[in-house]
Amino acid sequence: MQVNSRSAVQMFYRSVYNNTHGLLKKRMRELVPVKQALLRDVRKRYGAKEVCKVTVDQAIGGMRNVFGLFYDASLLDAKTGITMRDYNIPELQEYLQKAENGHEPLPEALFWLLCTGDFPSEQEFADVQQEWKQRGQLDSETQKFILSLPKAAHPMTMLSQTLLFLQKDSQFQQVYDQGKVSKPQYWEYFYEDAMDLLAKIPRVAALIYRHKYKNGEIISADDNLDWAGNYAHMLGYNTFEVRECLRGYLSIHADHEGGNVSAHTTHLVDPYLSYSAGVNGLAGPLHGLANQEVLKWLLEMREELGENISNEKIQDYVLTTIREGKVIPGYGHAVLRYTDPRFIHQKDFAARHIKDDPLVDLVRQCYHVIPPVLKTIGKIQNPWPNVDAHSGVLLYHYGMREFQYYTVVFAVSRALGCMANLIWSRAFGLPIERPGSITMRWIEEKFGENQNIK
Repeated sequence: MQVNSRSAVQMFYRSVYNNTHGLLKKRMRELVPVKQALLRDVRKRYGAKEVCKVTVDQAIGGMRNVFGLFYDASLLDAKTGITMRDYNIPELQEYLQKAENGHEPLPEALFWLLCTGDFPSEQEFADVQQEWKQRGQLDSETQKFILSLPKAAHPMTMLSQTLLFLQKDSQFQQVYDQGKVSKPQYWEYFYEDAMDLLAKIPRVAALIYRHKYKNGEIISADDNLDWAGNYAHMLGYNTFEVRECLRGYLSIHADHEGGNVSAHTTHLVDPYLSYSAGVNGLAGPLHGLANQEVLKWLLEMREELGENISNEKIQDYVLTTIREGKVIPGYGHAVLRYTDPRFIHQKDFAARHIKDDPLVDLVRQCYHVIPPVLKTIGKIQNPWPNVDAHSGVLLYHYGMREFQYYTVVFAVSRALGCMANLIWSRAFGLPIERPGSITMRWIEEKFGENQNIK
């Protein structure tokens, strides 16, 4: 379906909203006052309690292990890894809905969990799935905008620009400009915009891929498929295995607590503006490019050492990389101190579906060889692989060789957690963070013997 004007889009949405059950919105309306009261009670009882102390080193070093944010949807633990609404990755895989004959959790079910804290019933799951299908249409104006973007642009630049372009249809912006909304109502309109964004982002991302890499040969959506399966289809990857790969990938990357660049950025302003900013954060080398770096490192290793690489040669290659002042991509984590459960999830996926792939085999081999080497280096606190040690290799195996696009897939996934938290940030009425900052002179005057530094 194509919708040819903004007014037609609005009429279409009104008909959609009038003809869907909107079970998630209904559940949110029940939960919001309960959660608001709970948060007020928590602040009343514990508001003056100290959460943590901060050292100068932490202030300079990116505030690692400084607990200064409230983010209710997920928590990252050094031992157990990421939990979403208190459920770990294996539990999510076990309890969330799956495709027929599939093993991977479906993102529609995960989004219900992120918003409500409960696993959805079959009816609730189907309702979210249907609502995203109805909201997911791209009007001709948006399609034309994407197809007009220069192909030389980075795909993340294209995604960011398109998210800003979609802000023209923001329901929140319309009622805000008309002065028809008060702060306690913000969350309801943020919810509508978040649901629209989530419904559209796989179609936007797929259209960008086909425009940039496949000569603009567009593949129409198949609404018989689920959200992630349809994304794979629109990209041009139509096997059951690829759909399963993306179902799992989009689920396990969906959230990673509140302090990372994309999550922290996104809960501050309206969905389109904020997630465009979050996407820009993801695009940079300090946040979202790690799986590309892993893949590049592994391919360079194979090019230099050939196939059938011995464990000893991998050990030497690792030590050479470290001596050159580089890190081993995909190993270590700012918080985790054990193997990332998301890595295990992908390793198990590969064991079920992928046989005789030299690069996947190399990932498995590195998992056994690299940690013991890193353990001999005293300053490395976590020698274990994180999710990026495997994710790019899976995409590469299934034929996606356009490395720059990998972060777009990440961005489609992370929208799930960011949008859920954004809705709750407005429901809780959370303020924009405004931490203080310090200077070198302040540090010296506070702690140093020399009080006269200029």
